[in-house]
Amino acid sequence: MPVAPILGVLGGLVGIADTIPYVRDTVRGATRPHRGTWLIWGVLAIVASISQRADGGSWSVVITASQALLTGLVFLLAIRHGEGGLAAFEVSMLAIAFAGVAGWLLAREPIVAVGCVIAADLSAAAMMTPKAYRDPYSETLSLYVLASIGGALAAGAVGALDVSLLLYPIYYCVANGALAALIAMRRREGFT
Repeated sequence: MPVAPILGVLGGLVGIADTIPYVRDTVRGATRPHRGTWLIWGVLAIVASISQRADGGSWSVVITASQALLTGLVFLLAIRHGEGGLAAFEVSMLAIAFAGVAGWLLAREPIVAVGCVIAADLSAAAMMTPKAYRDPYSETLSLYVLASIGGALAAGAVGALDVSLLLYPIYYCVANGALAALIAMRRREGFT
């Protein structure tokens, strides 16, 4: 039995499972998503899904496709329950993110698209990081832990040593792991 489809489906299921507590906590008011971050992450998940599929991805695309739907849902919730606006830093990060999307549209090369997505995703994480640092309880830690695991599963689902297909899931695993570590560290330091 091939392992790639199993890892792809597991990655997608983890992607769904990581968002359920985040949505719950957002509706309850315990989590306050950063609006700009979730807008960018939603757009980028769509771009990553399309570019991975265009480059021949199959089961590894399951996690990015599920994240496209779920990040859209979180963004819609963030409009009412979130925070973040249009300060100069946020506007500059949005500009970088949208330049990444434009890079994908202009290049029409999957590896370039994934590189642009990663650069844009980093700008989204940069918008949210000060809030998570300042108030680590404003984020649901399990989302980032499970997202990191989902990225590792998606990388395993690629099933071949193909940089253009492995780049995003590996980045996704590492970036979410770093955010989880930041939130956990700040909570251990006693910030509320």
